[in-house]
Amino acid sequence: QVHLVESGGALVQPGGSLRLSCAASGSAFSSYFMGWYRQAPGKQREFVAGIRNGAKNYADSVKGRFTVSRDNTKNTVYLDMISLKPEDTGVYYCNAARYPNEYWGQGTQVTVSS
Repeated sequence: QVHLVESGGALVQPGGSLRLSCAASGSAFSSYFMGWYRQAPGKQREFVAGIRNGAKNYADSVKGRFTVSRDNTKNTVYLDMISLKPEDTGVYYCNAARYPNEYWGQGTQVTVSS
């Protein structure tokens, strides 16, 4: 069982930056694929970024602006976001996956608006 808690969401102006954190409890954190997803109002949840064993991947819409990283000593995964746009607005969810299990956090709100 893995329990995930996201933090760091906020209201930020366009062009601003933000760091999201996701703290995980449970064992074998380093063996999990850790991902960030987001859901905008009225839209489906979408993949944003993921990391496992040092390999990272990103949605095309965030490449060059978002960076995913993890600290296995702290059981934490981060999402650094720069050059934020209004279309980045949404609830950001942390995901931990290791076959056959998958876990989600409760989400943290990011609003990009002037």
